[in-house]
Amino acid sequence: MEIALVLTLLVIAVVLFATEKLSIEIVTLLMLIILASSRIITAEEAFKGFSSDFIIIIAAIFILSAALQETGILDFAVVRMVRLAHQSTSLMLLTVMVVTGFVSAFMNNTTVTAMFVTPLVGLSKRINTSPSKLLMPLAFAAILGGTCTLIGTSTNVAVSGYIAKTGLPPIGIFEISGIGFVIFVIGLIYMLTAGQRMLPSHEDQQLAEEYKLQKYLTEIVVRPDSPLVGQLVFASDLTTLSFRILNIIRGKDNFLPDFRTRIRENDVLLVEGDLDNLIKVKETKGIDIMADVILEKDLETDNIRLAELLVVRQSDLIGRTVKEINFLQRYGLVVIAISRYGETLRTKIGSIQLQLGDLLLVQGSPERLVQLRNSNNLALLGEFEPLLFKKRKGIIAISCFVIAILLGTLDVLPLSIAFLLAALCTILFRCISSERAYASIDFKLLILIGGMTAFGTAMENSGAADFLAEGIVDVLGPMGKLAVLAGFVVLTVILTQPMSNAAAALVIVPVALRTAESLGSDPRAFAIAIMLSASVSLVTPFEPACILVYSPGKYRFWDFIKVGSPLTLLLIIAILIMTPIIWPL
Repeated sequence: MEIALVLTLLVIAVVLFATEKLSIEIVTLLMLIILASSRIITAEEAFKGFSSDFIIIIAAIFILSAALQETGILDFAVVRMVRLAHQSTSLMLLTVMVVTGFVSAFMNNTTVTAMFVTPLVGLSKRINTSPSKLLMPLAFAAILGGTCTLIGTSTNVAVSGYIAKTGLPPIGIFEISGIGFVIFVIGLIYMLTAGQRMLPSHEDQQLAEEYKLQKYLTEIVVRPDSPLVGQLVFASDLTTLSFRILNIIRGKDNFLPDFRTRIRENDVLLVEGDLDNLIKVKETKGIDIMADVILEKDLETDNIRLAELLVVRQSDLIGRTVKEINFLQRYGLVVIAISRYGETLRTKIGSIQLQLGDLLLVQGSPERLVQLRNSNNLALLGEFEPLLFKKRKGIIAISCFVIAILLGTLDVLPLSIAFLLAALCTILFRCISSERAYASIDFKLLILIGGMTAFGTAMENSGAADFLAEGIVDVLGPMGKLAVLAGFVVLTVILTQPMSNAAAALVIVPVALRTAESLGSDPRAFAIAIMLSASVSLVTPFEPACILVYSPGKYRFWDFIKVGSPLTLLLIIAILIMTPIIWPL
């Protein structure tokens, strides 16, 4: 009965993770409540994962990464990289991937990707290269670079913490560097050769043309006898009929309305909405619909610009609607359309919940757009204004990071204490404020990892791990230990599509450890192979780093399948060849 309950919860969790009907942390906590209530795990076991030292390591790395960003040292590195690579696309691609891979070996890959997206989009326009030629390699390099060290990705830290809980020695900070380096080099060579040729090259277009605004925007003239005259723009009859008034042309002035703006006779309104419905209310509302409109001229003037904003990781806008955010009041910008996974959303903009990687087409003043350059919620694409390099604080921040790595590697201090000390030092030396430090921590990820660790305990307590292990041994055991390992690796790659990498690895590892024991194999080899395979699934754009480049690169789903599938297969083969060599089965 307990086995059936645990496996049913697993299936439900996978479905909910994939559909995103509920946020991942809510799903995780609900699972813990059910497991603890059914006495499959104790209350202590349910929350033990949240008090583990690997949670401290992950949180400290988030703070250290944010400190490096705050001091401008990472932007300084980006500027140097761009200057070196602007002469040749191939040289630039090589430089981007090498630098990204190195940085992501010590930082969260999503953070690294977000850091490079904006300058690369701007640079690609200056050298007349499609951003699609650079952004997918950027994401892949960030993901694969994380396989080179224990702290390169939260998945590695989580798996190391789990196997330590079972009595195995934790994974050393550079224990996987050899195989991780090979994985990264395979990815680098592939993207510089076959992968580069398969990358799409999307032509640069005017934003109005790219978002096909001509089909959804109409200019209307307000006649003197119209009941609209004197009405507040955002409470007008047009607004109640689901039309959005984006900007107003009044005489020689073209401006964005605010909440105090009233409609006047002879105003020309740029309206977004269904043209058929507008035609129906034409006479009753006293308006004339204009034809042959040049939208680019009306959408952009000296005082009004169109721009694209990327919703980045840890943005407090994620999961909230444009209306809830009060976007116009908060940022002084009008959201005209949203690009998500290649689909442009134009209707009922105010009710759309924002997601990681959404690309917002906005209209506003240049001054308002400039203010977004230091935003933690949105990245202004196409323009890169590096932060002021605070040299002294930058040196302190990077020194704290390096010293923490050395102290942990040499066993002078436990890794968690070393990184916690380094994070506190960056705050004490004012490399980052305590408020910014707290904001930099991805608490949703910590809840997911802590909760899935408890779920692994539930699989052991209920016998579900033994049940699945026996089934796998019966099917694949006769073909040898390597075949069993290959089965787990492929299963992990598949599960990382609907689930996060860390969640997929923590679901598979308990079963793999029991299977290894029953085969008389080294459980450590199985755990590390699964941990690495969770980071090499590049077939679809569901990895957060890939989500961040999807819309800015104007990619299609098929682009990732075409480019990522052969690379994923090569990396699976590499893991299956090298793991038994370094950690004999």
